[in-house]
Amino acid sequence: MSDSNDPLSAEKNLLAEANQKPLLSRWGTFAKLSGPGWLQGAITLGGGSLAGSLYIGVIGGYELLWLQPLMMIFGVLMLSVIGYVTLSTGEKPFRAINKHINPVLGWGWLIAAMLANLVWAMPQFSLGTAAIQQNFGILDGAYGKYICALLLFVIGSAVVWSYDSGSKGVKVFEIILKIMVAIVVVSFFGVVVAMAMSGSLDWGAIFTGFIPNFSLLSEPASKFTEIIKESSDPGYWNDVILSSQRDRMVTAAATAVGINMTFLLPYSMLRKGWGRAHRGLATFDLSLGLFLPFFLATTCVVIASASQFHGKYDEGLLDPAKRTALTEKLQDAYGKNLSGIQAKLGEAKEPNGTDKQLAAMLVSRDAFQLAGSLENLTGNKAVSQTVFGIGVLGMAVSTIIILMLINGFTVTEMLGAEIGGMKHRIGSILPGITGALGFLFLWGDGDARFWLAVPTSVFGMVLLPIAYITFFLMINSKSLMGDALPQGNKRIALNIAMLVALVAATIGAGWSIWSKVQWTGVIIVSVFMLAALVAHFLRVDRPTEN
Repeated sequence: MSDSNDPLSAEKNLLAEANQKPLLSRWGTFAKLSGPGWLQGAITLGGGSLAGSLYIGVIGGYELLWLQPLMMIFGVLMLSVIGYVTLSTGEKPFRAINKHINPVLGWGWLIAAMLANLVWAMPQFSLGTAAIQQNFGILDGAYGKYICALLLFVIGSAVVWSYDSGSKGVKVFEIILKIMVAIVVVSFFGVVVAMAMSGSLDWGAIFTGFIPNFSLLSEPASKFTEIIKESSDPGYWNDVILSSQRDRMVTAAATAVGINMTFLLPYSMLRKGWGRAHRGLATFDLSLGLFLPFFLATTCVVIASASQFHGKYDEGLLDPAKRTALTEKLQDAYGKNLSGIQAKLGEAKEPNGTDKQLAAMLVSRDAFQLAGSLENLTGNKAVSQTVFGIGVLGMAVSTIIILMLINGFTVTEMLGAEIGGMKHRIGSILPGITGALGFLFLWGDGDARFWLAVPTSVFGMVLLPIAYITFFLMINSKSLMGDALPQGNKRIALNIAMLVALVAATIGAGWSIWSKVQWTGVIIVSVFMLAALVAHFLRVDRPTEN
């Protein structure tokens, strides 16, 4: 008993002393005690963030550098609200939602988080294997991917097992995650430093790119404006580029914070024994452990991608004499882009040279292709492949670990079990199993990937704004919050900020769902909301608000 209570008491004393100190001294104490925020940073720095950052650089260049940080600010705000509710009440959110808000919302939140854990582990195993085989050039034999999958599974399981071993294990786990997040950030930062030393970066354009520019919702990035005028059909390319920009911008609003991240934060705080005394620390923790690493890592990837790919193309796509191994990886996407303009022009007219250039410019690139491009820039394979590969592998491993951790929490809540027990450990292992086996036998199949990824993505995106609404209702619930209910101007300002974040997430989720499944998504949302409404009116134990 003393093993868990004495350190916690000492921690509370430190916080009480820190609150009497100047700001910088207080932040120093907060930094030493931080933890759950770094777990959030580890999961958000995954394959989705990497792919999104890469293509944001391709399509928008430096002009979209502001996008991901702004959306993450909204995400940090909502996570801070979740943290405030949890630390103020001491209640597990799943049970609090079912009791005070709506059981359909509670169960929907839990199931969506679990699905996200089980399915999104698959591309992380794929990403990690690609980094090992392509960036490092090892384990690429006949059984290489099986060895890589097993290695990633063992690492993830071992680290998560330490988390479940008690308070000391939690500290060890957090230290490991902090190191891994730091490795990711330092690796990508090192890539940008190498590019800066080569003189290939336009720092004026980079700094300007952090100023929000919402005109990109209605017009293409400036580098494309003059190019498309020389094409066979400027209107077609304007629509294609603008549609891609909008998709990236709106999707960023929906995916800055995943549905499973909202599940992780409160339970990781409760696992550490945090309470009301930790509310100030919790907000700082999210800023340090989530926002700062996310900002640095994604910014560096966007800068690298924009520098190498925005408004540029692989010359081998247009000139067979200049084809390389990287060209072959881009050929299918280039052919698809070219067939689009050909269909628009009809059989009587051929795409001109500018059409072909635009088709090549708009091809998505992956991490290996960016590393290959940087190798030509720096002349140093160690910088381009190894350093970049370390960052990519760190992303994959840290995300696998956190997905496993979250699933342990979802399983314990589903079964009404205690955190840290055998059921928790078994639940934690499941994403490692589905991730490894799914990567080996399902994820490479386009049809299988579609039927796994699309429903999970749609359900998660449907539930994200609904989860935001749920926590909006919770922080305004007198029956739940009691004397911790925000008052006066603080409450007004908080509600306004939450509504802005909610609107951004709702628009982003709606756009993404419509682009994927259209009316099917509308039906899913409608059915879920109807179920929640029915559950609300059928409840006989609804707490009364005073």
